[in-house]
Amino acid sequence: MQSFVQSRMKHWVSVPLAVATLFGAGYWVQANMVSHVRAAAPVAAQTMAAPSAYITLPNFASIAESQGAAVVNISVSGTVKTTGIPGMDPSDPMFEFFRRFQPNLPQTETPMNGLGSGFIVKSDGIVLTNAHVVDNADEVVVRLTDKREFKAKVIGVDKLTDVAVLKIDGKDLPTVKIGSTQNSKVGDWVVAIGSPFGFDNTVTAGIISAKSRALPDEGYVPFLQTDVAINPGNSGGPLFNLNGEVIGINSQIYSRSGGYQGLSFAIPIDVAMNIEKQLVEKGKVSRGRLGIGVQSINQDLAASFGLPTPNGALVSSVEQNGPADKAGLEPGDVIVKFNNQPINLSSDLPPMVAAIPPGSTVKVEIWRKKQMKTLNMRVAEMPVPSAGSAALPASKQNSLGIGVRPLTSQELAQAQVKQGLLVEEVGKGPAASAGIQPGDVILAVNGYPVASAAQLHDKLQRNSKNVALLVMRGESKMYVPIKAN
Repeated sequence: MQSFVQSRMKHWVSVPLAVATLFGAGYWVQANMVSHVRAAAPVAAQTMAAPSAYITLPNFASIAESQGAAVVNISVSGTVKTTGIPGMDPSDPMFEFFRRFQPNLPQTETPMNGLGSGFIVKSDGIVLTNAHVVDNADEVVVRLTDKREFKAKVIGVDKLTDVAVLKIDGKDLPTVKIGSTQNSKVGDWVVAIGSPFGFDNTVTAGIISAKSRALPDEGYVPFLQTDVAINPGNSGGPLFNLNGEVIGINSQIYSRSGGYQGLSFAIPIDVAMNIEKQLVEKGKVSRGRLGIGVQSINQDLAASFGLPTPNGALVSSVEQNGPADKAGLEPGDVIVKFNNQPINLSSDLPPMVAAIPPGSTVKVEIWRKKQMKTLNMRVAEMPVPSAGSAALPASKQNSLGIGVRPLTSQELAQAQVKQGLLVEEVGKGPAASAGIQPGDVILAVNGYPVASAAQLHDKLQRNSKNVALLVMRGESKMYVPIKAN
């Protein structure tokens, strides 16, 4: 069984250091690991001038006393499927490559146990935590500070924001006070309560280091960056301001070692409570979409477009017949304001668009040919699988367990191909076992080009046992053998 660090680690490469991203709470298996540090020799007292003024640091005791009872410990158990490659270490850089593109490798079910944190937001038992804490769990147990334990039902998860909603059978339970990030400022004191390494109700403190941080592969969350000590087991726990109000859910850390190294990230509570409301009321999360691709703007690009400052989101592609295309948006336009909110970085735009209810009409201000222009766009709904389910909607399922759509004209031009199907969703099925991922492009089935979902279905019907997909990922093309159902 892989360790927590191995199973939850992402590698973000920079020069000259390779920095690993680790979910701050995830699964921690306790093994009585307590370090004993020898006390340092006393340091001789030094004569110092008396300070002219004293700095008073905040006292966090009242927050711990008043809010700690609503912070819970979450333990999970279940099984995960692992793929074995005889003679190859999972840490080998080629392990992932062979695992994804060798579908016939033996699979085994490995027991999984882990710990995380959460907090009660409603007295009837609604609990918030991270999606990755309860992912793949067969059983979830919530333990309160008074030692009461409840089996929890997973109401829903939203992996795009890493938020999960649980329900336990309780009445008049202690709850946290919900705040907002709107009035929080960089430099404000914040407090975290959670279960790092399984140590319940541990309190740590620090400051907000930055707001609206965009992280790789996390485009729908404007993270709060803090220097609060967060370690495995803290994930899903609350981040408080000095008023004792929750302003975030601790979710991730940057680490080279797997432990805290001064950078931690929290999901703004405004985002999390919006997700909670949708999952409780509708069982799914609806997000807005425009059907565009954007990129950041540097000084050189700004100068070439005649922009006075390198602010905004440069439109690199527009989906044919999508919301933006219907409103008249074109590649090369620079979005400088969305729904009356300025766009400083291209990463600002995705969470803004996602937060708009589908069907709403918004005003978009763009820079085109050295002039400002205003467009009105009707926001569409982002297609995603139902919350808490790895299966695809029935209308999009096929024998491979994937959802596809034809490439747009712009995407065909960018990929330099004549036809192809973009994999939008991957559910449980042969394609997932073979390593097919969202974003892959299927060019052909058994050597026959495919340009529509109907053609793919027809080819699969004619070859019900074994198929070979020609898949394009990035700039690479390869054949992937799949045993179809």
